[in-house]
Parts: sequence; structure tokens; C-alpha cells
Amino acid sequence: MAQTKFQAGDVFPEIALPSVGGGKVTLGKPKNGHDWQMVVVYRGKHCPLCVGYLEKLEALKQQFFDIGVDLLVVSGDPQAKAEAQVEENSMTLPVGYDLSIADMKKLGLYISHPRPQETDRPFAEPGIFVINQDGKLQVTDISNAPFSRPDLEVCVSGLKFIRDPANNYPIRGTYE
Repeated sequence: MAQTKFQAGDVFPEIALPSVGGGKVTLGKPKNGHDWQMVVVYRGKHCPLCVGYLEKLEALKQQFFDIGVDLLVVSGDPQAKAEAQVEENSMTLPVGYDLSIADMKKLGLYISHPRPQETDRPFAEPGIFVINQDGKLQVTDISNAPFSRPDLEVCVSGLKFIRDPANNYPIRGTYE
């Protein structure tokens, strides 16, 4: 499957993954009474920069919830590594695992070959997808490096602005 660039304004593909703690999570389907969802793709348990980013997301989660944005964290890690990530970092956000290479490509994520000290399988580099109430990709940020990610405080502030009906803010980046 060729790498594609997922376009702003496209209908977000529903991808179901197993969830730490049991059951399934679905990318693009907000829960808990929220009508938007922010999916945060992290590299995996091997990444210390991901740990800090996920800790910051945990600390800010209520601000996202207050503006109607559900949060979902996913990676290509297998179950044991995802469970260890949650336990070691006291994560309370839903965490999906086993994101396949085909789904990584479908989302337009950069995929890296692991170095021996990282992990035993190819993994997705960081990505954020914000899906609106119509199931469309409202905001996206895809990186090919672990140190290049959007500031989460700026994200929540920007989403608050976008979600305010008085601002009538469109999906950006759709010019053809």
C-alpha cells in the first residue's frame, strides 16, 4: 500500500483497535458525550519523548473535555508494551494498540524502521488528528520525528477558538 496524505476535510476512516483494559476503541468515534475526538498517535513505549507528551496530555485532558473533545491515544505497540506504558505512567486516557502498518499508511503517518535499542517492529512517528462532529478531519499534524509535535496548550486553545460558533472557523488547508 502506498503512502498517502490524508486530506483536511476528508471523512476520517473508522479504525477499531484493541484497548488497554479490554474491549475496543475506534478512531474517529468520540465517546463520553463528546462530539469531537482528538487521536494522538505516539511512537511506542520505547520513546522517552512520547512519555513526556502523554503526561502533558493527561494533565490537560479536562480542558479538552470541557470543550467537547474526546481524547484517544494509539500506537503500533503490542498489548504487553501498551499495558506497561499505561501502568508505568499512570495513564487514565484510553489507549489503543496494534495499529497496523496498513492503517498507519492509510492515515498518512510516517513509519520508521526501529534501531536495535528501540523496539522490534516498524512504528508510526507522531501524529494528531482532530475529527469534528461530522466525522471529518478538522485539524491534523503529522511529524517524522519525535521532537516535532504541536504544543498541547496551544492545541486546546486553538480548538476552543474553532469550536466557538461565533468564530465560524472553517476547516483549513482545503484549497485545491
